[in-house]
Amino acid sequence: MTATRNRKPSTQPRSQPLYVAFELGESNWKLAFTIGIGQKPRLRGMIARDLPRLQQEIAKAKKRFGLPDDAPVHSCYEAGRDGFWLHRHLTAQGIDNKVVDSASIEVNRRKRRAKTDRLDAVKLVTLLLRYHNGEHKVWSINRVPNITDEDARQLHRELEALKEERTSHVNRIKGLLASQGLESPEVKKDFADWLQQARLWDGSKVSKELHQRLLRELERWQLLERQIKDLETERSRRIRRDDTPHVDKIRTLLNLKGIGPNGAWLLVYELFAWRSFTNRKQLGACVGLTPTPYQSGGSHREQGISKAGTRRLRHMLVELAWCWLQWQPDSDLSRWFAYRFGLGGRHRKRGIVALARRLLIALWRWVEQGEVPKGAKLADWRTKVKGSSKAAA
Repeated sequence: MTATRNRKPSTQPRSQPLYVAFELGESNWKLAFTIGIGQKPRLRGMIARDLPRLQQEIAKAKKRFGLPDDAPVHSCYEAGRDGFWLHRHLTAQGIDNKVVDSASIEVNRRKRRAKTDRLDAVKLVTLLLRYHNGEHKVWSINRVPNITDEDARQLHRELEALKEERTSHVNRIKGLLASQGLESPEVKKDFADWLQQARLWDGSKVSKELHQRLLRELERWQLLERQIKDLETERSRRIRRDDTPHVDKIRTLLNLKGIGPNGAWLLVYELFAWRSFTNRKQLGACVGLTPTPYQSGGSHREQGISKAGTRRLRHMLVELAWCWLQWQPDSDLSRWFAYRFGLGGRHRKRGIVALARRLLIALWRWVEQGEVPKGAKLADWRTKVKGSSKAAA
């Protein structure tokens, strides 16, 4: 005989949830409310960042759909310029919110399609219903870092922006001099003295207005140089003296030859510090280094890497892969690259992306599990950090 179990029905019926999607704009927000598939969404507009008005609209929507005041609320919005502050506010109010990757939202494939805030809000709330009805692959959900982890990303992102701005000033100075037939030297502190002695093709000095403009460009370059130096000094100080788990991971990466402070800091605070992975496929997909095959009938081709995730991470990993070939030539990764892509030319450029993905997995295992990449040589992280010898003394 088979024993049967009598399940007691729940004495507290589950309340019908309210679904709301946000279409966030700079000055106005569009909200779409619904309670189920087939229900025409209730659309409302409001001033951006007016949180009291937002609570009023949610209360009015519950009343409109006949829901109790304590009915659960599920919401979503696209990740973008507004960041994660709204997610934290909604979560604090007891609302189940999802921050959606904009690139993962399905769209109509017609050449021309209508796109308005109204249509986008309706589309989002429809996808939110499908997601909560079990279609979890209908879009991709962004993982939200806590306030501390998000704030820790400011240093290296500012440093990256300052370096790009510095490069633009150097290129502008060289371009202005090239327009006068002058070859620019390396921009340094003595650039003003060189400019005073520079002569054009006819032996004349640089014109007055251009001379003043170049000096102002030099001043902006000097300001950026000071700010970049200050940030790099602060980063080195933290690597030397902080005892937080995140900094320990940076030191662990620096103990490998070929990994410098820029790459170690970026990998930890953008990836290893607050994200968790269970396998290498998740790791590669997060950075966007996974292949994207295309197969339709008899057509088969590879479209390249997916390029999802953070672009700065992919760029850094490619640079680290080239450095790995130079500083770790006897490692298994370098030998694999030489065997597969040692023909030169385009083969090496394609293969460096594959090496970057394998290197990322090896570094992840080194940081999380202490597994040294096969054939890799270790180094002392103190020799790679500026001022470490003085600090040790």
